[in-house]
Amino acid sequence: MNKFLFKQIDNIGLVLFRAVFGLLITIEAFGAIATGWLRRTLVEPPYTFNFIGFDFLQNLQGPGMYYYFVIMGIFGIFVMLGFKYRFSMIAYALMWTCVYLMQKSSYNNHYYLMMLLCWIMAFLPANRWFSVDARLNPEIKSPSMPRWVLLILILQVWIVYTYASVAKLYPNWLDASMPALLMEGKKHYWLIGDFLQQNWVHWAIAYTGIFFDLLIVPLMLWKRTRLLGFVISVFFHLFNSIVFQIGIFPYMSIAFALFFFSPEILQKRFLPKKKLYTGNAVIVPKYKNLLLAVFGIYFAFQIGLPLRHWFFKDDVLWTEEGHRLSWRMMLRSKSGSLTVWVKNKPDGEKKRYNYSDLLGPKQQGSVATKPDVMWQLAQKIKAVEAKKGRDVAVYMEASVRVNHGKYHPFTDPTVDLAAEPWHPFKHSEWILPSPEDYNEKPKPNSN
Repeated sequence: MNKFLFKQIDNIGLVLFRAVFGLLITIEAFGAIATGWLRRTLVEPPYTFNFIGFDFLQNLQGPGMYYYFVIMGIFGIFVMLGFKYRFSMIAYALMWTCVYLMQKSSYNNHYYLMMLLCWIMAFLPANRWFSVDARLNPEIKSPSMPRWVLLILILQVWIVYTYASVAKLYPNWLDASMPALLMEGKKHYWLIGDFLQQNWVHWAIAYTGIFFDLLIVPLMLWKRTRLLGFVISVFFHLFNSIVFQIGIFPYMSIAFALFFFSPEILQKRFLPKKKLYTGNAVIVPKYKNLLLAVFGIYFAFQIGLPLRHWFFKDDVLWTEEGHRLSWRMMLRSKSGSLTVWVKNKPDGEKKRYNYSDLLGPKQQGSVATKPDVMWQLAQKIKAVEAKKGRDVAVYMEASVRVNHGKYHPFTDPTVDLAAEPWHPFKHSEWILPSPEDYNEKPKPNSN
């Protein structure tokens, strides 16, 4: 075990990935400002739906977020250059974690993966070569790293891809109707819009997605299929970048290839002056047991958390319970309508509530289909009305459709959600049971 985990290997893949990762997270920070994402998501909305329990992060929201993201972008540059690396990576990881936790309207599995990678990278020796730190302080310079560093990065990537593949094994994906829905929204694309509406393209997307996610890591691990896997990966991720426009993730995924190619190839292509490590040293650190415990617990959560939806009542596609943090990517189309009623408890007067004044357009678009967001909205309404001296009950009357199927009642309109506790690992009984036909084959051309 010691020889397997703590044998020293060449670190060129890690230091190259650090430089690319630093560039990408810099683009993420400054790109959020340039594209208006920051303005729409964290500046203009009067309220964002933070992860439950992190309400204090609402205090960061507003125009000050522009400065926040500029600082974050500067830390990204420092990471790319390997300057004050440890501090810069931890700072970026902390700031991005706050961004991730303070809003759910732009929820994206890729943002979650970026957060995990930021924290993992913060504790890896990624500045021992090809960095400003190594130039300024030659004592830290080293051409090698322990093998466990490479293993945890590969394992993290493998977990993501495997769960993404398994999650696609459900009827609306297997019959290619869900990919058809995804492509229906791309009709307006120049040059490729009509091509993406072809039936055979939908089938190709469906099964390429399943097999790519399931097999790409094994393909990259085996030397004989590594180049093939890389070519497929580049095509797959560039296709996703063009069609789905999902920011830096496709390019970060392509950069994962740096974990798999041999040091000799990477040296020849990128750092010809780097000294390659050819020794066989095994260096077991004093903190070995702590290291094994920390990563053992971490990966137990990474493997276990995406499985939690199996322990909830009903289907995750309907309830959304256990959907987040589970690598369930682009699996369904969901829309809904929501009417909110408030009842003044002292006199029993009940009236419709205009909740749109509390939210921005982005937040309004997600509130009708996500139970945790509905619950948070109920708490927000109760708090707003309490400041006016009113004690109210809040009722949600929601209807939802999945994958362009029929609309069905989604919530129990007789339950006061403002009085309900939130249980993150327990089914909310005010979510109505899924109808038998809720997940029927979608009709892309229906209204």
